[in-house]
Amino acid sequence: MSLLALAAGGLMTGCSTTRMLAEDELRLSENRIVITNGTTDNATYNPSSLTPYIKQKSNHYVFGKWHPGLYIYNWQNGKGGGWDRFCQKIGQAPVVFEEDLVSQSIKSMVDHLTYQGYYNSTIEAHTQVKDKKARVEYDVTLGKQFPIRTIDYQVKDSTLAGLMAADSSNFTVVPGDYLSEEKLEKESERLSSHFRNNGYWGFSKNYFFFYADTTTHRDEADLIVKLENYTRNESEDAAREHKQYTIGNVALMPQPGMRVRPKFLQNLNQLRPGELYSEEKINREYDRYASIPLFSSVNMMLRESDYDSTAVDCRILLQQARLQAVKLNLEGSFNSTGLFGVTPALSYSHKNLFGGGEVFTLGFRGNFQFMFNSPTRATELGVTTGLKIPWYPDFILRMPFVNLPQMDINFAYNYQNRPEYTRNIVTGNYGFTWNIAKKFYYQFYPVQLSAVNATRIDSTFIAGIKDPYLKNSFRSHLDLGGNGTFYFTTNTTVNPKVTYFYTRFQYDMSGNLMSLLGKTGMFKKGEHGEDLIAGIPYSQYVRAEMQAVGTFRIGDVDQYALAVRALAGAGFAYGNSVSLPFEKLFYAGGASSMRGWRARAVGPGMAPRDTSFAIANQSGDMHLEANVEMRFPMFWKLEGAVFADIGNVWNIGGADIDGQSRDPRSLFSFKNLLRSTAVDVGLGARLDFGMVLIRFDLGLKVYDPSVQEWMGINDWFDGNYAFHFGIGYPF
Repeated sequence: MSLLALAAGGLMTGCSTTRMLAEDELRLSENRIVITNGTTDNATYNPSSLTPYIKQKSNHYVFGKWHPGLYIYNWQNGKGGGWDRFCQKIGQAPVVFEEDLVSQSIKSMVDHLTYQGYYNSTIEAHTQVKDKKARVEYDVTLGKQFPIRTIDYQVKDSTLAGLMAADSSNFTVVPGDYLSEEKLEKESERLSSHFRNNGYWGFSKNYFFFYADTTTHRDEADLIVKLENYTRNESEDAAREHKQYTIGNVALMPQPGMRVRPKFLQNLNQLRPGELYSEEKINREYDRYASIPLFSSVNMMLRESDYDSTAVDCRILLQQARLQAVKLNLEGSFNSTGLFGVTPALSYSHKNLFGGGEVFTLGFRGNFQFMFNSPTRATELGVTTGLKIPWYPDFILRMPFVNLPQMDINFAYNYQNRPEYTRNIVTGNYGFTWNIAKKFYYQFYPVQLSAVNATRIDSTFIAGIKDPYLKNSFRSHLDLGGNGTFYFTTNTTVNPKVTYFYTRFQYDMSGNLMSLLGKTGMFKKGEHGEDLIAGIPYSQYVRAEMQAVGTFRIGDVDQYALAVRALAGAGFAYGNSVSLPFEKLFYAGGASSMRGWRARAVGPGMAPRDTSFAIANQSGDMHLEANVEMRFPMFWKLEGAVFADIGNVWNIGGADIDGQSRDPRSLFSFKNLLRSTAVDVGLGARLDFGMVLIRFDLGLKVYDPSVQEWMGINDWFDGNYAFHFGIGYPF
């Protein structure tokens, strides 16, 4: 931490930010926009909406006036060698002030204000120069706005007039609104889309003409909207009849050499010759093909039919993606006790295994925790394989916005070897996945079967566990049930550069079908009255978890981002089980959770660490957590972050088992919620190389409920920290 502070201090005070400028040059230090007059609709005009129209932007700042990239750039010695080239590449060159761009910025902003409906706006610029730095202030006087008194729609085509009348309840420009070319353009595009969805292929907003009279009635505008048979870029001589089109011939054209079954492509096609043309149908067709990993490019070519002037022929050109891919992921952590944790993952995928767009995946995952010069270690190895098979029942494909559903078949094997036990877990499931409008994603697995076999459990370890529920969760058991996931996102890109939100809900249910069969007396009974299958009890429980994540961009898209997450989960055992299986318990801590702790090192509640485990393996029946992280660009490809995490896992009360009861400090209660909630803060660095983002986080404990203590700098240096690295953002 001291090295980090020294480096930060050097960046702040290392040298001038204008040292590399020529004698007659100034550095543009700031652009400021000030609105000098009134409000509109009781809302002050937002000056930041004019920022994109300023022709010259100042250098990027971090936390006020800190310029880390500028400082690095000015570390040059002027000799032009390797050191100078390094500073130029990593640092940020000063923006040299250009006075001519000020007048261009004024014109650009005035034009935009006129477009928004502020007529005859004026802008005055004032430039202040100090210490070879130029600061420009733009004083904006908003022009006059005209409320719309009346709107007269003049549409010659009776069919288009009828479509407009039927859509009148959706009009976004109505009398009383302020006259604005921006709003009129958006409304004309919306109406054009409405027409294109009702057969008018190629209809453009340029067929709309707007005429505003602001002189007849003082301070008001009478608006005339005309829909012509020619565009704004044409003369009246080019007028032609607007036509409604139907779907003509549809041709599927896969790339030559693509190994794909014709029936697969035929089942995908939902365009039917003779149907009324609809842009929405065409877009849905495109999205369906684009959602299939087999295709890298989908090009839908539309043209008027040679045989029917009211039909649109469609050619769908399909380019094949790279069929095979290998992906590597890595996470790790280190903390003050000397414990290292490394989690590598390797996956292979094939996107067209049998020629019908089937996606085959094979993955290997490991988790290794160890200390140097110590025999204490934990090893976890996993193998997963899955097959996604396109599923195309016609009734689903004809539903609006539903992309191609898939049948999923998955199998997994997991081996766990810790000082206290050795376990083998085999899992298989079958179900369906699909999405709607590329925002709502569903996974539904009606069948999931897993078998857990504890081949070795240290007797001293089991005897030392005080929580009878935890002790019971280590038993060999069978799971037969189902699960599902619901996921919603406002943006599907890997790392959106705009504000976005997503939420995920997952649930598991197990044992209910077996419980019904058990009522028939077909199963043997165990010593506690539980049903046994081949001498092993089956688990019966319900478990659910939900998280919501929002990332809010502040300022320009390359500026600050505030990411927040809230998650909650709980599980309940009943019927044939007295506790959740160990693999279904919740845990906190690690590279993507409470970052002041290593994985599985938090909780439950205020209970001290269970020393029965050589390596921390804390868990609970429920989990509450919230995280907040401020991300900001530094220089080059380096991004900084400050974060805070708050949360814990808890147990949920239950009766005594075999004369033992749970530690009351581990139980959840609203009365002790604050006292039992862990808190950490930290600093992070991210290297963003576009295709991959490497993350480093240093988490510092602030409040540890297991010792009921708040911690500060002296405690952090005394070992209350954890260091993590990983690929991608934590949330």
